[in-house]
Amino acid sequence: MTTTQASATAVMPVGQLLRGWRERRHLSQLQLSTDAKVSARHLSFVENGRSRPTPELIERLADTMDVPLRERNDLLLSAGFAPRYPQRALDAPQMQSVASAFRMILDAHLPHPALVLDRWWDIVDRNSATDLLLHGCAAELLEPPVNAIRLTLHPDGLAPRISNLGQWRAHLIHQVHARAERTADPRLWELLAEVRAYPGGDVDDTTAADVVIPLRINVGGHELSFFSVATAAQTAHDITIDELQIEAFYPADQATTSALG
Repeated sequence: MTTTQASATAVMPVGQLLRGWRERRHLSQLQLSTDAKVSARHLSFVENGRSRPTPELIERLADTMDVPLRERNDLLLSAGFAPRYPQRALDAPQMQSVASAFRMILDAHLPHPALVLDRWWDIVDRNSATDLLLHGCAAELLEPPVNAIRLTLHPDGLAPRISNLGQWRAHLIHQVHARAERTADPRLWELLAEVRAYPGGDVDDTTAADVVIPLRINVGGHELSFFSVATAAQTAHDITIDELQIEAFYPADQATTSALG
């Protein structure tokens, strides 16, 4: 898909949307106006609908408040302007270089597991080393789109084989909550409510001696221990790229290194 898309047609006035983002970021009008280098009076007029912001002002405020590209399009549409950020399929010609780079990273990470995930933790791509983690998961959890959070915490997924489930569950739930707060995405709030209802507890027993939170999982009768590193494109101008992230798993101990060869 090569045409510009927005996540949804904004139904609220742009001033209300901007005020919502400001409040979500816990900023006062004075703080935001100072950081964005706009007068507090003008910002107040924009928020209450007395002034119509220019696209440039919307972008400046969005930059200051770290509004994701998908939601920036909504702000522009709400103000009566065309959206600026396209959302192309990953197999579109313009995306070939980025898609190839992601695939190169996945392949280079072998024999360790790595995945490409979208905003909602749906698996977009993965390397063959992830197969060892998926053995024994219910077939319905592996039907596309496969959601990594659901697959990990569901009682018919990886959860029964994770020895530190409470700790890892607390870590993942915190990640989903943080992203839902940052993006205000209803689908993420729904995912959060779903996985919180799964059994397993969420006690984080991380100690001061822990350098990272490990994923300790039983594979073929052996406990493997991993930590993860997330990588994302830092200069995205496309919604698809902006929302993709590589989650690469590394051995957290020598036994895991030896087991993976």
